[in-house]
Amino acid sequence: MGAAPSPAVTAGCPNRCSCDDQLAVQCVGQDLNYFPPDFPLATRQLLISSNRIAELPALLLNYLSDLVFLDCSNNTLSEISESTFGNLRKLAYLDLSFNALAQIDGRTFGPLGSLVMLRLTDNPGLSEIHPDAFTENTALQVLDISRNNLTSLNVSSLISLQTLRSIALSGNPWRCDCDTEDLCLWMQIEAFKFQDGLKTVCQAPSDMEGRWLAEVGMQLRMECHQSLGYQDYIFLTSVGFLIFSAGTVSAWVMGVLMVLYERCTKSTDVMPDGEEEGGDGGLSKPGEKV
Repeated sequence: MGAAPSPAVTAGCPNRCSCDDQLAVQCVGQDLNYFPPDFPLATRQLLISSNRIAELPALLLNYLSDLVFLDCSNNTLSEISESTFGNLRKLAYLDLSFNALAQIDGRTFGPLGSLVMLRLTDNPGLSEIHPDAFTENTALQVLDISRNNLTSLNVSSLISLQTLRSIALSGNPWRCDCDTEDLCLWMQIEAFKFQDGLKTVCQAPSDMEGRWLAEVGMQLRMECHQSLGYQDYIFLTSVGFLIFSAGTVSAWVMGVLMVLYERCTKSTDVMPDGEEEGGDGGLSKPGEKV
C-alpha cells in the first residue's frame, strides 16, 4: 500500500475555499486559524485575508511556484522568515497589511525578484525594517508601509530601486533627527513618489512635532553635519591645547639649539691670545729697536 500524497501536492480545492477556472483560490473570511492545504499546484491567485492565520508555512506555500497574487491581509501573522517566500519567483503582488508583524529582516523578500506591489500597512507593532529588506526587489513599483510603528527608516536600498514610483509612509511616529535625515531629504527631492507626503509628519522631538518630513530635510542636514555638541567642543579644545603646547615646546627647543649652535660657531672662529698680530707671540724681529 503506497503512502498517501502530501496535502500540498494534491489537485483539489481546500475546504471552505472556492476555486475557479482562472486558477484563483478564495478563502476570504472563513475563520481559518491555519494555512489551508490542498491547493491546486497551478494556483496563480490566492486570497486568504480576513481569517485568524498566525503562520505561513514555507513548505506548503512554496509548492505554489506559479503564484502571482497573494493576499494575506487581516490575519494574525507575527513573523515572516527568510524561507517563507523562497520559491515564489513569479509573485508580483503581496499584501501583509493588518497583521501583527514586529520586524522585517534583511532577506525576507529577497527571493521575490518579480514583486511589483507590496503592502505592509497597519501592523501596529512593526517598528523595524532591515536596511537591506528591499535590496533585491528590483521590480518593485509600489510600496505602502503606512500606519505602522516606524520611527526611522534606512532608505539606501529604496533610493537605488529604479522602478519605484510610489511609496506611502504616513501614520508612523517618525522621529525627525539625524537617523531620518536621508529619508527627509529624499522626500523633499523626489516628492512626486510620496503620495501621502502632506500626511507624513514628525512626532518627535518636540520642536519638530507636526512638521512635514519633506520640509525638514535641509534643516536636519545642517544640524547633523555642522552643529557641535558639548563633547565635540571639549574634544576640539583639547586638541587645540595639545597643538599649541607642542608648538610652544618645539619653538623653545629650536631656540635653545640655535643659541648653542651660534656659540659653538663663534668659539671656533676666535684664535688663541697672543697669536692675533703676526703670529709671533709679541717677539720683535732681530735688529728691531724696541
